[in-house]
Amino acid sequence: MSYTLIFTDSYKKRAQRFAKQHPELKEQYRKTLLLLAQNPHHPSLRLHALKGKLAALHSVSINLSYRITLEMIITDKEIILVNVWSHDEVYQW
Repeated sequence: MSYTLIFTDSYKKRAQRFAKQHPELKEQYRKTLLLLAQNPHHPSLRLHALKGKLAALHSVSINLSYRITLEMIITDKEIILVNVWSHDEVYQW
């Protein structure tokens, strides 16, 4: 069972900026997106709900330092990507 990843315009801009700043993570980022589409609950993604102002969002790990925040619409089998940033930035948003 796979999910459809929805790349919003704002996410695309943030992802392009992230790719320019972190070209060394290109392959890890790609693998994270593939795994997310196949199985968002895979243990290596470390999917978890966020709290506070970000309570409507979830986060998955690219690696120990970088995360992708997302909205999960489970009923429609869609995952809307919101942002990609460092672990610390997620919690400062």
